[in-house]
Amino acid sequence: MNAPPTPGRGSRRFGWPQRVFSQVLLMQLAIITGVTILVTGLFLAPLSEQLDDQAMRRALAIAQSTAADPDIVENLSSTDPSDGGPVQSAAERVRRATGAEYVVVMNQRGVRWSHPDTHRIGAVVSTDPGEALRGREVMEIDSGTLGRSARGKVPLFGPSGEVIGAVSVGIAYDSVRARLLAAIPGLLAYAGGALAVGALAAYLISRRLQRQTHDLAFSDISALLTEREAMLHGIREGVVALDGAGRVRLLNDEAQRLLGLGPEAAGRPLEEVLGDGRTTDVLAGRVVGDDLLAVRGSRVLLANRMPTDDGGAVVTLRDRTELEHLGRELDSTTGLIDALRAQDHEHANRLHTLLGLLELEMHEDAMEFVTEVVGVHRATAEQVTEKVQDPLLAALLVGKTTVAAERGVSLRLAPGTLLPDRVVDPRGLVTVVGNLVDNATDAAAGSDGGRIEVGLRTEGRTVILEVRDSGPGVPQEQHASIFTEGWSTKDVPAHGKRGLGLALVRRLAERQGGSVTVSGADGGGAVFTVVLPEALAEPAAERPAGAPHPMRPATTGEQR
Repeated sequence: MNAPPTPGRGSRRFGWPQRVFSQVLLMQLAIITGVTILVTGLFLAPLSEQLDDQAMRRALAIAQSTAADPDIVENLSSTDPSDGGPVQSAAERVRRATGAEYVVVMNQRGVRWSHPDTHRIGAVVSTDPGEALRGREVMEIDSGTLGRSARGKVPLFGPSGEVIGAVSVGIAYDSVRARLLAAIPGLLAYAGGALAVGALAAYLISRRLQRQTHDLAFSDISALLTEREAMLHGIREGVVALDGAGRVRLLNDEAQRLLGLGPEAAGRPLEEVLGDGRTTDVLAGRVVGDDLLAVRGSRVLLANRMPTDDGGAVVTLRDRTELEHLGRELDSTTGLIDALRAQDHEHANRLHTLLGLLELEMHEDAMEFVTEVVGVHRATAEQVTEKVQDPLLAALLVGKTTVAAERGVSLRLAPGTLLPDRVVDPRGLVTVVGNLVDNATDAAAGSDGGRIEVGLRTEGRTVILEVRDSGPGVPQEQHASIFTEGWSTKDVPAHGKRGLGLALVRRLAERQGGSVTVSGADGGGAVFTVVLPEALAEPAAERPAGAPHPMRPATTGEQR
């Protein structure tokens, strides 16, 4: 038994081709052929009318020249119609000289004085000569005894100007049609040449489309486009496509969310859409590398750029904001764990000291030792909470003081520090202070007698933060670049990239309409100054007399 035919190329042999090259070529050839036929037809139609008009005018001109012969006028009035008469002789002479089909001279009653067929001389003409006998000239295509012809009829005037007859001249229509047919081969030759040139152009265009579409079928291209749209809008990574001129070609939904843009950004230059900054430089390719960091608003983005053959590029964006926050929390937790571990050892040493004092029955010395240890920690907490009344920020500074102390760095508040409990965005201010203190701790930890001074003061509703350290400082030429994403002098941590802390500080400050600057400190080190306008809420109503401050520790009596 013969196996049934399998579907494939053979089953589509006589159907519509599937490839773009074949389909486009056939469509273009069909269009070119149709246009050529249409143009040829549109040319032939007026050509036929033009040839008819030329034949009729030629017949009329022959008739006019015949009617102007005075001998024919005289002989028409003075002789009878006969096959050997002077009128017949003159008419035949004109017919042979011009190549006309017939030259008929008639009197007022339409009786022929001349005719190529001598048997018809003396008979009435077969077509109506009325218009010519009334003094009008006539051009027409008509059928007579000699068949279809182009005719010209003119009146024949006597010596006194009266109409005494008419002259009718006919040119065989077959000669007109012969001229038309003779013109067709040349016309078809031109049409064939145009068709050949069009077919060659169609082939070249189809070949170019074949290369550009990788010889795919239209159905395959449509399916790929549908799948691409579904993939771009379904993946959880941002995708930005740029053309060779740096204009945004497309953004998927995630890219619009991460960059804070809308669909109207497509087709516009990248600098116009995003403005100046590192994010624009990364997307435009002015910063090269893999997994490049960029900060857009409050988001930390990881970008990778892949150039395309047309000079553009495709950039993928991943949101690292939560991961970066978790990494920083991990750094903070690790620091706290190290501090607690160190405090555990210190606490054990103190307990051993206290135990030794008690065993030696040095009770008064033991009481003084406990009082001194407890008083130091209590004094530090009271000092911070007295000057920094926001609970989140006060807790941060107390914890950072302990961590810094374990790293050999002294952290204290600058004279004149006072921050009321009216911070509009406490979390944002905690992020700013935490990042600056962490950087200052890292810088001061390597110096002898490392110290950090944090100053917080207000001017109306504006908060001014200053963080000084005793580290090596920041070179003057790096003051502008230190706040850009990716800039760092530290080793890369285990969880990812460095160089985001100061960039986030700048973003948070600018988002509140403020600024951040760096300068050199007296005696070495660096001073970071952050100005946050409108960072404090309007003052609330006065608290009742005797009510404790919400951040101030309770007195001994209150604790009891």
